[in-house]
Amino acid sequence: MPLSRRALLSTAAATGAGSLLAPVTAVAAPRPRAAVPRQIPLQGAVNVRDLGGYVTYGGGRVRKGLVYRADALSKLTDTDLTTLAGLRLGRVVDFRIPLEVRYDGADRLPAPLTALSRPVTDNGLYGQLLAAIGSRDPVRQEEMLGGGRAAAFMREVYRTFVTSPDNRARFAATLRDLAEPGGGPLLYHCTSGKDRTGWTSHLLLTVLGVPASTALGDYLASNTLRAAYDAQVREGLGQGGLMQNPDLIVPLQEVRTEYLDAASAEVRSGYGGLLRYLTVGLGLELRTLAALQARLVDRGVF
Repeated sequence: MPLSRRALLSTAAATGAGSLLAPVTAVAAPRPRAAVPRQIPLQGAVNVRDLGGYVTYGGGRVRKGLVYRADALSKLTDTDLTTLAGLRLGRVVDFRIPLEVRYDGADRLPAPLTALSRPVTDNGLYGQLLAAIGSRDPVRQEEMLGGGRAAAFMREVYRTFVTSPDNRARFAATLRDLAEPGGGPLLYHCTSGKDRTGWTSHLLLTVLGVPASTALGDYLASNTLRAAYDAQVREGLGQGGLMQNPDLIVPLQEVRTEYLDAASAEVRSGYGGLLRYLTVGLGLELRTLAALQARLVDRGVF
């Protein structure tokens, strides 16, 4: 879902902001090399990454050490806290809803950090999953999750990233935080670090001029980083007698291109394109988009 070059240029001309928006446009450039996601190894979380290192269309590179994406931080060990303290985070944003926090626990962070609660609705996903597993009823679980229903539910969750005013406000607030000059490194996360966090990361990388294939690769990397942990969860559900067919939850554990496509289609349907979603849907000013690039992209040639 790349930003439309024509839309950006015409909007920039109308506002006199052409020079500021130039870095956002997808100009012809040598094909960038895909970067490997920079995982932060922790014992109590498996999907923590530095978003820095990706090469942009214009030959710049996303700066390292300023933006981190993560899964829940409630199970961090003392060693993990030391590692996290080394990142010198200025702010941690928690996209989880209250039910998730009550069930999994509040973030465990190095002092004096405290998480900023900025809940993005999961459209009832977490509650439905708990209800399905808690029923221990294979028939009910099949009715709730089987036959493509779990994947369809995920597509609907992604649509709410675009359609819900509250969700848009929370994504917008996080992007504004990242655009603040002089702001410290920021980490945002949800429960699995793949959907609400994945959408935020995909938006940000696109605004920064990272090629669509690279932004998609970052999104899909959650499947690799979470694979072993998620398999253990399914194994535990089966061995514990909670689910006769734990594979029913695979569509809920994974990220899939079709989920991202559902949100992207909603962007086109509701706003005509990404630029209008950012400026009208999220209410971001053009100078905020330019500030994101100025702060987060090193324009040196690599």
